[in-house]
Amino acid sequence: MIRHRVYVDTSVIGGCEDSEFSPKSLDFFGQVRQGRYLVLVSELTYYELRKAPEAVRRHLDGLPEDCVAEIPIDAEVDALAQAYIDAGALSASRRADATHVAAAAVARADLILSWNFQHIVNLDRIHKFKGVNIQNGYPAVEIHSPMELSHDDQE
Repeated sequence: MIRHRVYVDTSVIGGCEDSEFSPKSLDFFGQVRQGRYLVLVSELTYYELRKAPEAVRRHLDGLPEDCVAEIPIDAEVDALAQAYIDAGALSASRRADATHVAAAAVARADLILSWNFQHIVNLDRIHKFKGVNIQNGYPAVEIHSPMELSHDDQE
């Protein structure tokens, strides 16, 4: 089985405690525990989680160490986030969202998972993110919600 590198933003972790999103968020983290995915989490996500209730934080903290990799927010990530803003993918006020996408691209994630439909899982923005990535030598990372994550062995 191929172990996909999946960047998750804070919304996916918080989704574990939201009645609308919990079934799919919890299913995803169950798949992580089974070894299907390596979760990529940025320093920004950890920072955002410090403000979250303990019930939310435990979903990430409870994962085995070999299932999680931390992505630093460095000058390369900052530059790519700024490129998204300069290209009009997001406004400067949405810098954190740009940073999540940039961290995933710099880390060469296979997929970004998010429940943020307005600023990340949005077709127009996805096209802009991918265009900027390609222009700057990064992969055109797939972006989906956990709702879209299914497998051939799940019928």
